[in-house]
Order: sequence, then C-alpha cells, then structure tokens
Amino acid sequence: MSYRLILSDEAATQAVSAQLAQLLPGRALLYLEGPLGAGKTTFSRGLLHALGHKGAVKSPTYTLVEPYQLATRQIYHFDLYRLTDPEELEFIGGRDYFSADALCLVEWPERGVGFLPPADLQLQLDYDVEDPEHSRTLTLHGMSPLGRSIVATMSVDKKLSADEK
Repeated sequence: MSYRLILSDEAATQAVSAQLAQLLPGRALLYLEGPLGAGKTTFSRGLLHALGHKGAVKSPTYTLVEPYQLATRQIYHFDLYRLTDPEELEFIGGRDYFSADALCLVEWPERGVGFLPPADLQLQLDYDVEDPEHSRTLTLHGMSPLGRSIVATMSVDKKLSADEK
C-alpha cells in the first residue's frame, strides 16, 4: 500500500511529518530514502519536533546515530550515508537500538542492507519533476501491518496541508 504527496515547501514537509508523528506508536522503524537534499533530515526534524523535542535536530552523518529521549518515548535518528559496511552497525550496538522499544528513523537504509530489520514504513522523498527547485514528492509505502495502517489513515485524512497527487 502506497500514498504519494507533493510537498510544496519546508512547511508542508513539516506539516506532513507532524501528522505522521501522531500516528506512530512507541515502537516503529521508518526508512527515509531519496537523493541528497531531498528532505530526509527536514522530515526527521519536523517529526521530532512534533513529538515534543525542543532542541536542534542535526543530521547524524558523522556520528551515525543521534538519540533523543522524550518524555514518552526513545527515538534514534540514523544517517547511514557514510557507512562503508553494514557490519559497522554491529560495532555501535545497532542490534540494541532496533530491538529496543523505540522509534527508529533511518536515512540511507540501503547502506545497512543485511543488518537492518525490515521497515514498518518506507518514506521515499524525491525532487518533483515539475518543480525540482522548490517541490518534493513524498511516497509512503506501508511495509508491515503497522505501516499499511498508517498509510491507509493518512490517505483517508483530507486535512493535509500538502497537495495530494
């Protein structure tokens, strides 16, 4: 099950990430895919802020993972762009992150193939072919029963500030 949106700007990206944040249980695994600059970290930032994080959200490109302890949940934000071997995740205790009762956001999950567990939700961010300088497309793919339920809920909810496509 999939659902596609056009995100006209950063505010639209944050609005959709805030809507998704309200649908996520305490434990879920999200893959964020797309080319450099497509909005993966912007999406993560909006989601974290919607869940109650008050501080800065930076891309964990060099640290591989940034933990966020919120009042109601633990969140781990991964950026695997600089990962050269999926086994590096073992050295940082990756299995503990993914087996914990936590929300995990993984940018560049294709770099962790063979180590990462299957995602609940895959988010594909791309440049909009009609307006690549300003707009992005977001396609949500439900990869588990939880992910399919989230996609179904978002596709029915017509209160989105982004434009449906």
